[in-house]
Amino acid sequence: MQAEVGAVADSFPKERLSRRILRDETLLVLALSLGASGVSALISFVGSVTKPGGLKHQAATMNASAAPGRPWLDLAWQLFGITTALVPVALVAHLLLREGSGLRTIGFDRTRPLFDTARGALIAAVMGSTGIAFYLAARGLGFNLTVVPEALPDVWWKYPVLILSAIQNAVLEEVIVVGYLLRRLGQLGWTPAAAIVASSVLRGSYHLYQGVGGFFGNLVMGLVFVYLYRRWGRVGPLVVAHSLLDIGAFVGYALLAGKVGWLPTG
Repeated sequence: MQAEVGAVADSFPKERLSRRILRDETLLVLALSLGASGVSALISFVGSVTKPGGLKHQAATMNASAAPGRPWLDLAWQLFGITTALVPVALVAHLLLREGSGLRTIGFDRTRPLFDTARGALIAAVMGSTGIAFYLAARGLGFNLTVVPEALPDVWWKYPVLILSAIQNAVLEEVIVVGYLLRRLGQLGWTPAAAIVASSVLRGSYHLYQGVGGFFGNLVMGLVFVYLYRRWGRVGPLVVAHSLLDIGAFVGYALLAGKVGWLPTG
């Protein structure tokens, strides 16, 4: 019986992934995820620069309460948002599996956990301090809004949700903007240099809601991450690094806001 099923499956013609299919597929994935976020961030940025007062006197809030005063409902919304944000990653996994490879082809698997963790921690350590310094400088010069990484109520699930949100951001961005996008652009005949620029500009675009500093800071981060991906052939270390950076930003802000003078609070 099993042999018959296999024979029937083999009898179906394999789908031919033409350039048009790959192009349309890539555009749809971006339209459902970070491409749409880039357009949203651009609209938000236009609103900020046309609003009276400088950018640094405005705030961009992340991880805000979805149901103030109703902690259980708020938790449900937080978990719903984190889960649904990962649907495009599941779609990418499906599309790569259709090719017979899956996420392993971009190095997002459990085959090298020590390598991914060690390299990711090193990246986070190097980029963390420079990222904070760049943000403070950009805000001081009036190029950036005041970023408020979290505004959740002081409830028991606050820190777990912040950690899950950080991991979700990392998985979504690195799988789609680095691993998937570079693979598809390569299949579409883009040069490595053009693909690197496209990936990095896309990363900067959906951070534009933070201001000019957010755009250029993340563009540079994108260039570094793409270089490391090209060198190692793995998204895993980038996911670890991004997770640690965002956990540090979210949890660090929650612990330090209002307690240290150098951290702007909006």
